[in-house]
Amino acid sequence: MLALQAAVVSHGRLGPAATAFASELATRLGCARVAVGFVEDRFSRVVAVSHGTLGDGPTESLRAIATAMDEAIEQAATVLSPALPELPPRIVLAHEELVRRDGGTVCSIPIAVGGELVGAVSLHFRQGGVPIEAPQLADWEHAVALVGPVLHFMRHGERPWRKRLRDRLRRGWAWLRSPSGSRARIAVAALLVALAVLLALPFDYRVGGNARVEGAIQRVLVAPVDGFLKRSEVRPGDRVRAGQVLAELAEQDLQLERNKWSSELAQHENAYAAAMARADRAQLVISQAKAAEARAQLDLVDEQLGRIRIEAPFDGVVIRGDLSQSLGAPVQRGDVLLTVAPRERFRVIVEVDERDIAGVKVGQGGTLALSALPWDTLPLVVTRITPMAAAVEGRNVFEVEASLPSQPESLRPGLRGVAKIVVGQAPLAWAWTHRLIDWARLGVWSWLGH
Repeated sequence: MLALQAAVVSHGRLGPAATAFASELATRLGCARVAVGFVEDRFSRVVAVSHGTLGDGPTESLRAIATAMDEAIEQAATVLSPALPELPPRIVLAHEELVRRDGGTVCSIPIAVGGELVGAVSLHFRQGGVPIEAPQLADWEHAVALVGPVLHFMRHGERPWRKRLRDRLRRGWAWLRSPSGSRARIAVAALLVALAVLLALPFDYRVGGNARVEGAIQRVLVAPVDGFLKRSEVRPGDRVRAGQVLAELAEQDLQLERNKWSSELAQHENAYAAAMARADRAQLVISQAKAAEARAQLDLVDEQLGRIRIEAPFDGVVIRGDLSQSLGAPVQRGDVLLTVAPRERFRVIVEVDERDIAGVKVGQGGTLALSALPWDTLPLVVTRITPMAAAVEGRNVFEVEASLPSQPESLRPGLRGVAKIVVGQAPLAWAWTHRLIDWARLGVWSWLGH
């Protein structure tokens, strides 16, 4: 057996290794011919013959040897013709035909690998040779069982991948049909059902992204005049009523300016009266014009004094502007001081990726999950789609505005979360893979474009 193994492993390919094995076995057993064959497409095919090479195609003799190998493989046992009386009876039609052709004694021993019969070794002894005994058959079977798998794996490594895959599928199918594959059949059936659901059954397809809650109306309150901040009555988060004073500017500068223009107005009125008494028409017109200018400036200062108190335009909540730490600080006309939003009217801004914006339409519904309320989802309805994209964290997104039909008491402007918009129905397999397919399609298009 060591000599047979050495003859096989000294070659790197199946043909020379099988020929060396057959030749070594024929020499040691005194056989006229030893042939090695393997099952190919459910029938045996001779791959090597001792002390010789195979021809270009199967000859009549090789077909007869392969048929005898098939006979032994089908019975999963060693077949000998003429048979020994002490051995169990076997079907020996193909072996008897081979004996009639070539004479002598023919013995076929199957090659088993992993419980599967993959080939056979055919031994042909000359007529009148040493009689064969049952212990000898056992030794030959041991030799084939030892060397046959080595030849099988060499053959398996040389086969094209298509044939190897086909064999694996065939063996897997045979195992599934066997009694031991009942659990596997159940698993495969469940897998096929799941695959059918993924590929055929449509589900709601949702797109979306990060979302934030804002007031439906945001009123910005600015400094009406240049001055200094005198007091602040509210901070962000405070609820306010319409007309409530939120902040106040210092009025000292405006009062001084009012006194200035009041004094100038009195001077111009006195000059006007004196010119009228003198009947000085030119001075009368000049004094009248300067008095009108001073009166207009005085009205402007009075208007500014009336606006130094910043009041809430409607019932709502302060969402931006903490002035408590800026008391006494100078402010300029137009500086943003506070932002007020309605208390019960909100909108949701959803950042939808540019790859998904084509499916979003006004009127579509969805859900909103806020970080502050992770277990509660709020329904939303798309009301507007911003036509321009914006870069957010390295991505191009479109801002989609949505309304909230139901608004809980705990809702506050500035809350953030994730929103999903139902844009249609599609199989789950498509929903999970379409982005990858689109990316690959775009990559192929870009590559072919160059």
